[in-house]
Amino acid sequence: MKANLKKLRKRRVFADEFKQSLVKEFDTGQFSVKELSRLHGIANSAIYRWIYKFSTFNQKGYRIIEMKESSNKKLKDLEQKVKNLEQIVGKKQIMIDYLEKMMEIAKDELDIDIKKNFNTSQSAGSGKTKKK
Repeated sequence: MKANLKKLRKRRVFADEFKQSLVKEFDTGQFSVKELSRLHGIANSAIYRWIYKFSTFNQKGYRIIEMKESSNKKLKDLEQKVKNLEQIVGKKQIMIDYLEKMMEIAKDELDIDIKKNFNTSQSAGSGKTKKK
């Protein structure tokens, strides 16, 4: 007669020192949560719980975003591009201010109106063109 045997689930219990060492490895940036999970065979959710419990940087209720080096490089490149574009816009604004001041001086001192006058009538052009 076979006994009714249930498959017992083995529950692993980890020491707080082990948990804190994993959290320290995550906080220093040595490993990501995914890498720690693969390395030690522990579920991501357990590692995140430990991070929220033991980490000095991460608190519960805040999402942890892990960035890879390529993401960091891309972010730095985009920040540099924004900086360059801001410089270009600044130079263009200086040029616009300069030209507006020159037009104002030309009007005041030389009586030359450089700005477009919207009250002028349209020219007749060179005549009508025939459609082919």
